[in-house]
Amino acid sequence: MLTVLGINAILYVYFSFLAFIQITKPMQNLQFPIKFRFKISTLANDFIANDANGNVIAYVRQKMFKLKEDISVYSDESKSKVMYKIKADKWLDFSAAYSFYDEHSNTFGKIVRKGWRSIWKTEYEFIDQFEKVQYSVREENAWVKVMDSLFGQIPLLCMFTGYFFNPSYVVTNRKEEIIVRLKKLPSFFGREFEIDKLKTIDNDDDDRIMLGLMMMILLERRKG
Repeated sequence: MLTVLGINAILYVYFSFLAFIQITKPMQNLQFPIKFRFKISTLANDFIANDANGNVIAYVRQKMFKLKEDISVYSDESKSKVMYKIKADKWLDFSAAYSFYDEHSNTFGKIVRKGWRSIWKTEYEFIDQFEKVQYSVREENAWVKVMDSLFGQIPLLCMFTGYFFNPSYVVTNRKEEIIVRLKKLPSFFGREFEIDKLKTIDNDDDDRIMLGLMMMILLERRKG
C-alpha cells in the first residue's frame, strides 16, 4: 500500500514531467530576431522561419485550393513532424478567426481579423485559450501597404517594390505597450520578413504570438 510520502513523490514526478513538457514545447524560448523567408520556387504559399542563430524553427505550408485556410507548421522542410496546425473557424470573410492546434489537436488560442477596420489598416487580435483578448497587432503605416499594392500591379516595377515599400506591424499588450515588431525586409518579390522582440514575453505566449504572426503574414502577403 502506498504511503502518503510515496503518493507525494509520485505527484512530484508527475507535475515535474508536465513542467518539463511545457518548457520544451516547440517554438518557445525563441532566439530573436526571427526571420521568415518565402520560397518562390514552389507553387504553394510556404516559408521557412529561422532564429537569430540561423536555426530552422519551422517550415510553414498553406494547403492550396482550400475554401478554408489550412496551415501546417512543420519542424523543418522534411515535413516529417507537424508541430502545429492553424485552421479557419468559419468560411472566409472580413472577420474570420484562425485557431491554433498543437500536435495532439488541442486548441490553445486564435488570431481574429478585426473585420471592416482591417480594410484600410491591418488589425488583428490574439485570443488566449480562455477566449480572452491577450494582444493586438496593427499596421504602423497604412499608406506603405497602399503604395506597395498599387505599384505591385505594374509590370516590371512589381519586381522592385519590395525594396522601397516595406510595411511593419506591431504587437501590443493590454497596456498598449509594443512588445514585438514584424517588418518586411527589402527584397525581390517582398519575400523576407523579420520579427524583433522589444519587451519580455511570457514563455507560454511565444508560440501563440509566433503562430498568429505566421497566419497574419500569409493573409497580408496574399493581399499585396
